[in-house]
Amino acid sequence: MSTYKPVTHVIFDMDGLLLDTERLYTEATQVIASQYGKVYTWEIKVQLMGMKGHMAAQHIIDSLQLPLTVDEYLAKITEQYNSIFPNAKALPGAEKLVFHLHKHNIPIAIASGGAQDSFELKTTNHKELMSKFSHVVLASTDPEVKNGKPAPDVFLVCANRFPDTPKPEQCLVFEDAPNGVAAGVAAGMQVVMVPDPRMKEDMTKGATQVLKSLEDFKPELYGLPPYDA
Repeated sequence: MSTYKPVTHVIFDMDGLLLDTERLYTEATQVIASQYGKVYTWEIKVQLMGMKGHMAAQHIIDSLQLPLTVDEYLAKITEQYNSIFPNAKALPGAEKLVFHLHKHNIPIAIASGGAQDSFELKTTNHKELMSKFSHVVLASTDPEVKNGKPAPDVFLVCANRFPDTPKPEQCLVFEDAPNGVAAGVAAGMQVVMVPDPRMKEDMTKGATQVLKSLEDFKPELYGLPPYDA
């Protein structure tokens, strides 16, 4: 007996899940950390994945003891993002899954911790992929999202914006970060996690299913149309 329940709607995180932007975030942050002789470690990064912009900035400043205000840090990091985000690549299996669900009229949306300006930069070369989504909710700049992940707000707002407003249990979430998984679970949704390979196993707890890649996802396990043979 499968422990997975059928769903009708799918919500995707974006950074590190659809697009390979987490690596770019790390590069940009390390450029700033290096200016102060600091190292931006994986241990620090994993704690803030999925956080809203200001909260993540404060966490980095505190962890690395940087002599910067949040606004000063954000100005510096934005400069880095502007130059590298347009180079973001789609992760393996992302386009195949999104195009498949769209083709079969499964309502899909994005719920990200990001902001509108960085979203535009990251998706510069992915307009066709982005056109398949019903809507996009960006926690850092959306006024309806009061709290960032791990709070459930972004997923609940996202579900509510589908024209037929599905119940949380009808939605399947795709995430790569522990904060995102916690947010999806708190929203009452099943969560498929595709974590960074460096992530410790105990940080994947709570997910309904853990995969190495989106390429390994089997839609039929959740009552969604299977891939064509």
